[in-house]
Amino acid sequence: MSDPISLREAEKKAFTTLHNDGLWDILIGSILLIFALAPGLSSRMGDFWSSVIFLPFWGVLYLLILWVRKSVVAPRLGSAQFSKGRNSRLRKLSLILVLVNALAMVLGILILVFGRTSGWLAPALFGLMLVVGFSLGAYWVDMNRLYVYGLLAGISPLAGEWLFRQNLASHHGYPLTFGITSGVIILVGIGMFIHMLIHNPLPTSEE
Repeated sequence: MSDPISLREAEKKAFTTLHNDGLWDILIGSILLIFALAPGLSSRMGDFWSSVIFLPFWGVLYLLILWVRKSVVAPRLGSAQFSKGRNSRLRKLSLILVLVNALAMVLGILILVFGRTSGWLAPALFGLMLVVGFSLGAYWVDMNRLYVYGLLAGISPLAGEWLFRQNLASHHGYPLTFGITSGVIILVGIGMFIHMLIHNPLPTSEE
């Protein structure tokens, strides 16, 4: 019984090592950035199009991250073939990101419409959805920092609503709170990427 457990632990360690380059973090932070930028565009473009306009940007960013992982990360950290179970978890994480983003856009629009009369219910539901989505992703791919990101993202709607009610921020506080949350996640990702580059230089021809 010890061998299968050891293999699973070895695979988990290899997966964690290969995905500690910060690229996932940069992508997640960029996705959350929509809630900081879209409210400022809603008055000119409408709630729907001010959110949808970011989809091409995410597509380009995703392709760029794939290219960086192949061209910059793989030569330094190598690559690995993971089990079907691990690959299935990765697909689930991708699906979670898509679903959370889609639901968040819909709920974000509803908050802008009904938040003025529904009190704290809408931001609380929004925050809970983000916490649950990030927590499921963290569990499935063994990426514990996603729990922290989920907590930061989940607090953002409630903190923004409080700031809005205190007349300290506009647009239900989203530009401020989600701007800080996405900024923190992106900076963590950039820091991890720089750390990876410093501690994993390209191998020489002799090596």
